[in-house]
Amino acid sequence: MPETNSDYQVIPYPKIRRLMVDGGRLARQKHLIHGLVEMDVTQARRLIREHRAKTGEALSFTAFIMTCLGQAVEMNKHMHAYRAPWEKLVIFDDVDVNTMFEVEVEGRKIIRPHIIRAVNKKTLREIHDEIRAFQTGHEGGREAGFIGWFVLLPAFIRRFFLGMLFRNPHWLKEMNGTVSLTSVGMFGKGGGWGIPVSNHTLQITLGGVAERPALVNGQLENREILCVTVTFDHDIVDGAPAARFIQRLKELVEAGYGIAGFAE
Repeated sequence: MPETNSDYQVIPYPKIRRLMVDGGRLARQKHLIHGLVEMDVTQARRLIREHRAKTGEALSFTAFIMTCLGQAVEMNKHMHAYRAPWEKLVIFDDVDVNTMFEVEVEGRKIIRPHIIRAVNKKTLREIHDEIRAFQTGHEGGREAGFIGWFVLLPAFIRRFFLGMLFRNPHWLKEMNGTVSLTSVGMFGKGGGWGIPVSNHTLQITLGGVAERPALVNGQLENREILCVTVTFDHDIVDGAPAARFIQRLKELVEAGYGIAGFAE
């Protein structure tokens, strides 16, 4: 029960946060590199607004980024490889994106993970529909059932299980996906980057969107700029492949990839 007095309040530590503590301990073992990138999303956001004005449907911006991410990794599969025993790498065909959604449980908002499978083989419409279905029916999702009992285990058992999980790329893909996508920009306004603690070979962190002047065809225009942090495990990915991946992702996002055919 909450404990209160005139100066402070004491409340129970949320059990779901135990996952963050365990994940942070594991992430300290990785050698992470962060790239801070700006992407012009003026075209994409205009198309999204036009779609809503025309149909009344709010297209998920997360689904749009996830669609672009799947195609960028498809062309650079090494970016989501996992290290395996005996000095080997496992490079999966499917790009499984683990992302976080804010949902309401028993009258309070919590963050719950969900994995969208094989985004490199799905359309924006398919990804959008899956996200909306999870947001409305997250209680029945596989992740909710697993997390519910996992966080009740003693810390040493949780960490033993996670240690075994991270030694098996196939288990890790099943339970954690191959790429992480998180958005901190959705909870505030203006630009800014997030620097994550990641357990994936590749993580994309969406920051804020800022309006800035830029030269377009020789003319000064106000553009909407998305701040993106690309984080990768330097034990697995070198800088040159990472730079090529970032360039491809930037091209897809700035072109509004997939939005034009969304309503079809």
